[in-house]
Amino acid sequence: DFVFWFVTAICLAIFALVASVSVYSVWKFRAKPDDDSDGPPIHGHTGLEIIWTAVPFVLVTAIAIVSTVFLVRSERLAADHMTVEVLARQFTWRFTYPDHNDLSSATLRLPVGVPVELKMQSNDVLHSFFVPEFRVKRDVVPGEEQRIVFTPSKVGEYTLACYELCGIGHAFMRNRVLVLDGPAFDEWVRRQQDALEAPGGEGGRAVFEE
Repeated sequence: DFVFWFVTAICLAIFALVASVSVYSVWKFRAKPDDDSDGPPIHGHTGLEIIWTAVPFVLVTAIAIVSTVFLVRSERLAADHMTVEVLARQFTWRFTYPDHNDLSSATLRLPVGVPVELKMQSNDVLHSFFVPEFRVKRDVVPGEEQRIVFTPSKVGEYTLACYELCGIGHAFMRNRVLVLDGPAFDEWVRRQQDALEAPGGEGGRAVFEE
C-alpha cells in the first residue's frame, strides 16, 4: 500500500504541474483570432532542460529503491511461519496443511497474524493466484513450484480467483479464503482431525464438505 500511494502521489504531483503549465500557456500565449503570423523564434532554455531531466531521474530512482526494499521485505520468511501447499486445477484450488497432519480443504483458512508461505503447483494449465486484499499475485506454472509469502493482518472472508484464462470454466474458478483468529483456526484443525478419525465414510464426507 505504501509503494502504491508513494508512486500515485508522485504521478499526481507531476500531472498537476504539467496540466497547470499547459493551461496557463494556452491562456497567456494564445494567438488572436485574426493573427496568422509566425511566432517569434525561441532558443531552448538550458537550465529548464536540466531540471526536467534531473527531476524525473531522481523520482524514478526513488521509486526503484522503495519498490526494491519493500519487495525484498515482503519475500522475507519468518522462522515461525506456516506452510500451505496449493494445488490449482481446472477449475478449482485445493489447500493442504503439512504442518497439521496434511489436512486438506477447498477453502483456504489462515490464522491472523501468522506468516504464511504458499507453495503452489498446477495440475494442468497456467493459473494465477490472486486475493486482491492481500496485495499479492503469482502465476502458477505447470511443472514449477511457485511461492508467495505474506502475513494475514485482518480477520474476515475474502475471495480467491484465478486471474489467468485457463479454460471454459475460468470464470467460476473461485474459492473462499477465511482469515480466523488463533482459537478459531485451532478449533477448525481439531474438528478436521476428529472427522478424519471418525469410523466409516463420515469422516471423509465431513472433510469434503469443509
